Amino acid sequence: MAILGNKWKPIIIYALRNRTARFGQIHATIGTISKKVLTSVLKDLEADDILIREEFKELPPRVEYTLTEKGQSLIPIIIDLARWDNKHYESKADTKEREATE
Repeated sequence: MAILGNKWKPIIIYALRNRTARFGQIHATIGTISKKVLTSVLKDLEADDILIREEFKELPPRVEYTLTEKGQSLIPIIIDLARWDNKHYESKADTKEREATE
């Protein structure tokens, strides 16, 4: 569970599910994550062999992130977790809302 145990890891993995992206693109996709935290989590995911960080020696410098096969294999799990969360926590919120209006 350590790989998915961080709040941001599944979100970043999902953001990279069908594409290669640069840091700014990932940050723009997620929006609410600080650049410092994003940098840290990307390093963790690279260390865990979930994504590849590729540096291009050109001007201006360019870095791209891509999921590894191991990272891609997490996508169905993340989708299932999101479905489970939506099913159980949305229904819980609906119940509380109904009880509050009764």
